[in-house]
Amino acid sequence: MIIEKISLWDDADYVQLHAYVLNNSPEFQADRKRPAVVICPGGAYLRTSDREAEPVALRFAAQGYHAFVLRYTTYFNKRISDFAELPQGNPRSALPQPLFDLVKAILTIKERADEWLVDADRIAVCGFSAGGHLAASLGVYWHESFLREKFGGDASRWRPNALVLGYPLTDYPALLSGMNEADETTKSVWELAGLASFGTSEPDERLLDRWSPALHVSERTPPAFIWHTADDGLVYVSNALNFAAAMSRHKVPFELHVFESGVHGLALADETSAGGSAHINPAVQPWVDLAMRWLRKRFE
Repeated sequence: MIIEKISLWDDADYVQLHAYVLNNSPEFQADRKRPAVVICPGGAYLRTSDREAEPVALRFAAQGYHAFVLRYTTYFNKRISDFAELPQGNPRSALPQPLFDLVKAILTIKERADEWLVDADRIAVCGFSAGGHLAASLGVYWHESFLREKFGGDASRWRPNALVLGYPLTDYPALLSGMNEADETTKSVWELAGLASFGTSEPDERLLDRWSPALHVSERTPPAFIWHTADDGLVYVSNALNFAAAMSRHKVPFELHVFESGVHGLALADETSAGGSAHINPAVQPWVDLAMRWLRKRFE
């Protein structure tokens, strides 16, 4: 395996694409172009989680994918535990900058597709929580003018071929409607997350609607595999349900799995990505095989 860290912008070295490229062995499937997946870890746009990064990439690599982890622009841009005191944050973290990072990542992969033997027509984006929001955002906004103005050319160059969304945030109004019953810790997390993703801790309704992917699904949205847990206490399951319902209305292929119980941030739901015992959930672990099976069907 070739492992490489690539800075995507000259003036923001914290935005990196971590590549896990399978070797081109002369012993089997020589010179075969493989599908790729871009993984967007979660972290409330405050940071990017390690648990939803390399462990997920290696699981995809084991199934024959070239895997790429995107460390996109976030408020802190490194582990919160690494700070002696919290900084004022990064004013560039507000949307659409993370979306620009994701488009740049896909374009970078396609530019090096021949070198890495990537099948440029089989690139999925897999995101978790806020990373799921980012992946879903590319799925619904890829054709919009603000991205064409930024990158130029044909917008289909950065359209993903499939989405894999794990406990994604897709509907800010739905999220906030249940916030009255949330505890103070959850409320404070979302207040800081709002500052990170919107540039304000009190975004207005227009801003919330603008960046709610479930409200912008169209017939141009790529197919999606979506999974969530019914009792997720941080990103409510309504986010997955509303996105899936919008896909259904627009007749876009999707597969939805809602598992009965599990904390937010399960990642692979096993020991390889667990931050504690609550992250080991055998009932949820099948999402990985289900997603792989669904992707094979889409990419066959």
